[in-house]
Amino acid sequence: MRFQRYTDTDSFSRDVRDVLLEDEAQNFLQLSFLGNKTDAVKNWLLATVKNDDGGVILTAACTPPFNIVLYETKSRPNDAALKLLSEELKSAGFALPGVLAEQGLAHRFAETYARGSYRRHMSIRVMRLDTVADIKKAPGFCRPVREEDLFFAPYWGRAFGEDCRVEVYSIPEMTEQIRKHIGRDKHYIWEDGQPVSQAVNEHVTPNGAIISNVYTPPHYRGRGYASACVASLSQLLLDRGHKFCALFADTENPVSCGIYRKLGYKDQCGFAEIKFI
Repeated sequence: MRFQRYTDTDSFSRDVRDVLLEDEAQNFLQLSFLGNKTDAVKNWLLATVKNDDGGVILTAACTPPFNIVLYETKSRPNDAALKLLSEELKSAGFALPGVLAEQGLAHRFAETYARGSYRRHMSIRVMRLDTVADIKKAPGFCRPVREEDLFFAPYWGRAFGEDCRVEVYSIPEMTEQIRKHIGRDKHYIWEDGQPVSQAVNEHVTPNGAIISNVYTPPHYRGRGYASACVASLSQLLLDRGHKFCALFADTENPVSCGIYRKLGYKDQCGFAEIKFI
């Protein structure tokens, strides 16, 4: 068994792409890293643990300051591989804020790496949609984000992060992120006389499209706007040729999980986000 670290996404992709595609919806985060040419790659962790025959046992990716994302090939537990990864990371001085992975894998790695010095931050469902269910949509229409939306959309993005307990960016940072979405058919707004909800397609995999940042301001909730926005964006992505859509849903938010299921999303697996203390 041996540990291998990669300095570019192309070589990492050659070794892990087919492995990750066996559970494509589950692995959409790691798959979205493949082929990325950003200069930040030099600060990333892209690694595998392989068996003596060169087969990939464990895949790991971390883009600081975010959590390490892990996958065990065919979801087969291998504690020896986790131990080797943990030892190599500590030896290299690569500090991790936490781990995001299938819940059993996340807890086993946390115990190996942090030995009790950790806390569960979130329980998450990976959900996949192949066909959008026929629902009665709320009044309004779905449209791409526009320049004039920058007066409110950054605040929605920040509020989404606070509500979902994920990375929260400053308003200037959010403004620049959203500005990059304009004209790229990634960020969509549901409008009913005024903007009332949003959903974003930030990442794609070889066969799928990932939906994130679903947000409706509190005073517009309960009217079906988020359902209409996600349904419309999901159908748009399927019409573009993607075979499926996928998203993360907070297990502790039964309302959002129920909404996604009514749209045709189905549970794929349970994830855990664990923070190291």
